[in-house]
Amino acid sequence: VIRSSDIGNYLYCRRAWWYKKQGHVSENQTELAAGTQLHHKHGRQVLASGINRTVGLILLMIALIMLVAYCTAQIL
Repeated sequence: VIRSSDIGNYLYCRRAWWYKKQGHVSENQTELAAGTQLHHKHGRQVLASGINRTVGLILLMIALIMLVAYCTAQIL
């Protein structure tokens, strides 16, 4: 089975891909762990950004509905 991550790893560094397939463990585990932590932090920030955008759009829609209701009440 060939995974897309295998293709990406192979294209990035063929030697590292070969070592991994041979069962060798990378010596830079600290850097790999830091990179994983950075990706998790970024993922949380992206999620929070999406939630903030959704809440902002909901509040905008509520404000527009209230504005239309106010203007309609003033006309009648």
